[in-house]
Amino acid sequence: MVTAIVREWRDEEGWGVLDSPETPGGCWAHYSHIQMKGFRTLSPGQQVDLQWEAPGFKQDGYSYRAVTIVPRPA
Repeated sequence: MVTAIVREWRDEEGWGVLDSPETPGGCWAHYSHIQMKGFRTLSPGQQVDLQWEAPGFKQDGYSYRAVTIVPRPA
């Protein structure tokens, strides 16, 4: 896993973009990959641990896609 920062998050659509040096241009993320209880959401600027993949196609314009997202404590 790598450390990433939430660039943007869209609760109403259930997805957002995470930034890390390993995922240049951003990593597409879906709420279903967030490892937490209750309503799964992230906030811009929040740090997370990220496991990602490069599926070989662009997901909503992003070359990287989150597999597992673990929010870090504030």
